[in-house]
Amino acid sequence: MKVQVDRTKCSGIGLCEVAAPTVFEVGADGQSHVIKQHPPDDERAAVEEAVHGCPTGALSIEDVGG
Repeated sequence: MKVQVDRTKCSGIGLCEVAAPTVFEVGADGQSHVIKQHPPDDERAAVEEAVHGCPTGALSIEDVGG
C-alpha cells in the first residue's frame, strides 16, 4: 500500500496523526505529512481509520502490486 496526502485539501487538523502516528505527522507548516509512505500491512487498519476520518478527504491509500 502507498499512502498519500493531497496538500491542496489538507487543513492540518491532525486526526490522521492521532489515528496512525507512525505514518502521519503534522509538520511545522501546519500540514499533514506522510512519514512512512509504504507502511506494513499490520498498520493498514490505522491508516484506513485515518483516511476515512479525514474531514477534508486529503488522504488516500493506493494498493500497489507486489
